Amino acid sequence: MLFLVGLWETVREFLSAGGDVLYFVAGALFLMWALMIERYWYLTSVFPPIRKKIIDDWEARVDTTSWHAHRIREAWISQASDGLTARLIIIRTLVAMCPLIGLLGTVTGMIGVFETMATQGTGNPRLMAAGISMATIPTMAGMVAALSGLFVSSRIEAKAKNLKEQLVDSLPHN
Repeated sequence: MLFLVGLWETVREFLSAGGDVLYFVAGALFLMWALMIERYWYLTSVFPPIRKKIIDDWEARVDTTSWHAHRIREAWISQASDGLTARLIIIRTLVAMCPLIGLLGTVTGMIGVFETMATQGTGNPRLMAAGISMATIPTMAGMVAALSGLFVSSRIEAKAKNLKEQLVDSLPHN
């Protein structure tokens, strides 16, 4: 319990050192990871029974060679593909947004540095350093958030593509 209190205190200090923009980075990061966890769960737990049902339904068909049967096959593959790739665009967008949100923090932090210089002059390096720190922390946080999402989202996309290809291969079209 003491560890969690210390961790919470460290996170709070980090958020206050980086400014309010870090809350937006944290929100984008939370949403991105929630969607990635949901996609991983779908690919590993929800899709396999769907795949099995599609394959069983195809194998139970008497006619698998007619034009109509091929359209049904294509429709089932398309529906499965839609399920496999759902929300991947949102995840990719969030990955791309994280560094941009961090850059917004850099801009607001630098505005704070310039305000300090305008009101206090350049004689107070401690105030300027705090503003520069507030300018660089959000950029770093946005980059770290994007990197964490980039790796996992690319793995999820590859897995979805692989599962679709396996489904297509499992439905012979004679």
